[in-house]
Amino acid sequence: MKEAVYIKGITNIDQIPSDEPIFILLGRSNVGKSSFINSLTNRKALARTSGTPGKTIVMNHYLINNKFYLVDAPGYGYARRSKTDKDKFIIMIENILLNHPNILSVLLLIDFKVGPTKDDLDTYEFLKSLNLNIIVVATKKDKIGRTSQYKREKEILSILKNPTNFYSVSNETKDNIDNIRTKILSEVDLYEKS
Repeated sequence: MKEAVYIKGITNIDQIPSDEPIFILLGRSNVGKSSFINSLTNRKALARTSGTPGKTIVMNHYLINNKFYLVDAPGYGYARRSKTDKDKFIIMIENILLNHPNILSVLLLIDFKVGPTKDDLDTYEFLKSLNLNIIVVATKKDKIGRTSQYKREKEILSILKNPTNFYSVSNETKDNIDNIRTKILSEVDLYEKS
């Protein structure tokens, strides 16, 4: 990913910057979406990371290679957020998932150490019901010792019933970051050829 630029944050589908294809990143608060975006784009501070979960309150659009957007959605499951805020986020995300014409994939980020939460599983089932292409990304792989990683991955795959596209990643060691980058760029190539 040669070029990566933050464009803007939106709260409504009418504010989407253009009709370029998009990849939406979904995940619970504190799953590491911002760090993952920075790893994926080879930028240290493209997406701002925060020690406080629930900071993202808009759909942040990052234009990649002048061809497609990575879209960082607000994290779900943050207990200290008001119910009204949570409801607004759910409506905003559902509206985009249901109505955006050019979603190439949804990257569902889950915590490798914690495993899929109820919110993760509910979101996964909802995405499947929409027949969207889903890439499951298990973040923070380095938080578990190497000897336990294989067993943990098998457990997660079993809970999710063996998704087609699954990657366990570490932003520290860069495990599988290149593979996801290749997957995304190949989807963009296919889109451009269609």
